[in-house]
Amino acid sequence: MGQPVAMFEVVSDDPARAVRFYSELFGWNAGPSVDGYTLLDTDAGDGAIGGGIGPSYADGDTGVKIYVKVDDLDAAIRRAEQLGGAAVVPPTELPEGYGTFAVVTDLDGNAVGLWT
Repeated sequence: MGQPVAMFEVVSDDPARAVRFYSELFGWNAGPSVDGYTLLDTDAGDGAIGGGIGPSYADGDTGVKIYVKVDDLDAAIRRAEQLGGAAVVPPTELPEGYGTFAVVTDLDGNAVGLWT
């Protein structure tokens, strides 16, 4: 069985504007914003994933990223590197028990999040 997409993230130079846009476009429920990051509930029923919208931390670092649930972040990072990708964010623990994430790039330089 393959690894599921666990969440999505939209990175924006104006996160508040992006939250309004996606909430109004798709009827998603926006949670409170913490340090400019807002969690989204897609309110789409069982099996639907949620996501978040946050600020860009570097010029031009905007876009949409998926996060794939993996059992072992270090093993997934090593495998990405063996396949020609690169690790760009090391395993980083999220606050309040939301898990741990890392980011790798694929062969085209696209960022892919990993999450446990």
